[in-house]
Amino acid sequence: MAKAIGMVEYATVSLGVTACDTMVKTAEVDIIEAQVVCPGKYIAIITGELSAVRAAVDSATARCPEKVVDTFVLGNPHQDIFPAIYGANEVENPKALGILETYSAASIIRAADNAAKTADVKLIELRIAKGMCGKSYLFLTGEVAAVEAAIDRAKQGESDSAMFLDSSVIANPDKKLWKNIL
Repeated sequence: MAKAIGMVEYATVSLGVTACDTMVKTAEVDIIEAQVVCPGKYIAIITGELSAVRAAVDSATARCPEKVVDTFVLGNPHQDIFPAIYGANEVENPKALGILETYSAASIIRAADNAAKTADVKLIELRIAKGMCGKSYLFLTGEVAAVEAAIDRAKQGESDSAMFLDSSVIANPDKKLWKNIL
């Protein structure tokens, strides 16, 4: 795993694809994911050394800043982020359930990184603006106090950027609900 990840989220597909091209031409970075998400936005997630990722994201953002929805650069992202993006994290003994929603794709990854680094929790899934009118959400699990601390920290981080939408902590979800989530 590289030392950093970054993302640009553009309001239009044409500028998003152009921004993605700009990023890989600006610095030595690799594309993890680049695609259209709801509602017709475009996201590009890259990885590489921290300085390269920062230069690439800055370059893409400067290209047409008025169409940028959100961005981030994370040095040393939590290891649960990538499997959670693909819904592939194995959860053997789920406990409390934390849910957090945001208005952008980039903000949910920032929130997940903050949550996972705050307390002993396991990220379950990150749904990145697919089929949700541009909103995103995360599911995580752990002991009740850990889940509450993780959700509070993630919520605080996204409240500062005005991207936070809603959150919940369920102390003891029913097995029928877990079956549906896992």
